[in-house]
Amino acid sequence: MFADRAKIYVRSGKGGDGHVSFYREKYVPNGGPDGGDGGKGGDVYFEVDEGLNTLADFRHIRKYCAEDGEGGKKRNCAGKNGADITIKVPEGTVIREAQSGKVITDMSGENRRCLLLRGGRGGNGNQHYATSTMQAPRYAQPGQPAQELELLLELKVIADVGLVGFPNVGKSTFLSMVTNARPKIANYHFTTLNPNLGVVDLDDAMGFVIADIPGLIEGASEGVGLGHEFLRHIERTRLIVHIVDAASTEGRDPIEDIYAINRELAAYNEGLATRPQIIAANKIDMIYGEDDPVAKIRAEFEPKGISVYAISAATGKGLRELLYGISNQLAQLDSKPVVFEQEFFPEYHFDVSTEPFTVTYDEKENAYVVEGPRIEKMLSYTNLESEKGFKFFQDFLRDNGILEQLEALGIQEGDTVRMYGFAFDYYK
Repeated sequence: MFADRAKIYVRSGKGGDGHVSFYREKYVPNGGPDGGDGGKGGDVYFEVDEGLNTLADFRHIRKYCAEDGEGGKKRNCAGKNGADITIKVPEGTVIREAQSGKVITDMSGENRRCLLLRGGRGGNGNQHYATSTMQAPRYAQPGQPAQELELLLELKVIADVGLVGFPNVGKSTFLSMVTNARPKIANYHFTTLNPNLGVVDLDDAMGFVIADIPGLIEGASEGVGLGHEFLRHIERTRLIVHIVDAASTEGRDPIEDIYAINRELAAYNEGLATRPQIIAANKIDMIYGEDDPVAKIRAEFEPKGISVYAISAATGKGLRELLYGISNQLAQLDSKPVVFEQEFFPEYHFDVSTEPFTVTYDEKENAYVVEGPRIEKMLSYTNLESEKGFKFFQDFLRDNGILEQLEALGIQEGDTVRMYGFAFDYYK
């Protein structure tokens, strides 16, 4: 079976602890502190590997951990940084946070390598804490903890055109006739278990990538049969081509089939129902009698702005016209690939709510000071120069009651607030 989903656990490296030691050698019995800093923990990266086309490897290995940073040493020697880990995935893999289902990153388009989790920062050795009044500090900073997440990986095929239709309408035959793909073809339901990709090359028009999405059945959007496994692959396509059995060789009504598939697409993802569509009325070589079913399909759908092409995938009749029609319609659509936007930001979701913090007023500096482990950790995870990072920073101040405490101390607009290396003016 085509492996297109996997659940894995990833963890970055913990930062190494700072070291407590003092310089000692002959004739220097009371040297100063010389504890080194801890090394940084390893980062977790994801990278596109062109040689992969399934997520099968993740069935066997489900836990991925970067290396922890080494603790600091005496004589001001820093600990070694932990080694990063790079997890390779096929192009088109969408990485989600498993519990919420929100998208962290989409390994598609220009996104070939992504830093997913940062390793913990190494702690400062005791050499950093010597002052004029405390010349022999016996404490050092612990390393920053690792970050960990459970991830859901989903492979969504990247193609310009998605072929949809009920089983045995001729999608695989069509794909084998017009592309370099060579799908297995047989006359039974769910003959295609893997989405097949093929490239269509045209002499004097834009070529495109086409995907045969395996045959759907009613109830697919609710997971009946292999519905969910197949429907996710059509989410990226810019154009949907319905292939129907115009000759009704299995007794099905082609018009009702189109409506049924559209209902399944809409039930799975409302956006799919509004995706541009083309109808390919297949098996015209098997139409006998005076009735013209293709005319009925045109009468039903062309007033709705959906083009209908009569084809025979078996004999090749009408294929050229259909391919150029697809190319022309794609040329009018946005050429950017469908890429899923980030919804979950790992760096802003690690719980620091149990860590203490204080809010005080420094009369000498005429500034309000907010400090403590909770604040330090939040600032280490947050990029205040980005719009999303600054929005998270504002929400953090409000949700943790920091703004409320500042106001209780009498802060006024324009007063200065200091947090470790950051200072800003307070405004409501």
